[in-house]
Amino acid sequence: MRIARVQVEGNIYTARVDGETVHLLEGDTFDRPVEMGRAVPLSQVRLLVPCVPTKVVAIGINYKSHAGERPAPGEPQGFLKAPSSLIAQGESIVLPPDSTNVHMEAEVVAVIGRRTRNVSESDVDAYVFGYTAGNDVSERAWQQSDLQWLRAKSSDTFTAVGPWIETDLKPEAIHVAGRISGRLQQESDTSLLIHPIRKCIAHISRYLTLEPGDLVFTGTPGQTAPIVDGDLCEVEVGGVGVLHNPVRRG
Repeated sequence: MRIARVQVEGNIYTARVDGETVHLLEGDTFDRPVEMGRAVPLSQVRLLVPCVPTKVVAIGINYKSHAGERPAPGEPQGFLKAPSSLIAQGESIVLPPDSTNVHMEAEVVAVIGRRTRNVSESDVDAYVFGYTAGNDVSERAWQQSDLQWLRAKSSDTFTAVGPWIETDLKPEAIHVAGRISGRLQQESDTSLLIHPIRKCIAHISRYLTLEPGDLVFTGTPGQTAPIVDGDLCEVEVGGVGVLHNPVRRG
């Protein structure tokens, strides 16, 4: 089932997406919302970030194809991205005026559905609501020069997520691809992760309590490339769809 957050006539709803039709729901997104009996064409709604997280956790260097000659980390390496950097389907990635080397990073993103604290790998599936597509936009020069990744990873618009959440995926082998203005730049699947998704979530939950709606970016594959004014970033996740965001200079 595909679950979205949408804006219709100025109001925000949780919705079930069925092809080109959006069925509006009422109630808590993560606690069995019910249909209102109102359907709207997908073309007539604005897709929002599909949930409202208290935190966004990302895993660094989690595909061997991305690690290159760097040693694979012995355990998941998490870092935080600011929720204020979130943008939805179709919204623009805005390059800060003083940025020089901004890259897109295509990723599979897990959406937490229940309060998650100190869970085992074998129990993780019960705490995951579903999966979506994400773009962990990153300014490489700032990553190298700054003591912390505050602006490199959390500048406004540097976390794109959507278009919706697919609730019926299993994490073992989800395909992910990243395209820049139609050019395939990244492609892999989650069977090639250094640390599988369940392990990552269990590891995070030992130290941070994850709340419903929190997002876990699971790592980006291959070699990334710069994005510039006028580009279109696309992240395709198998079973979810395509997240697309234009790029413009701020």
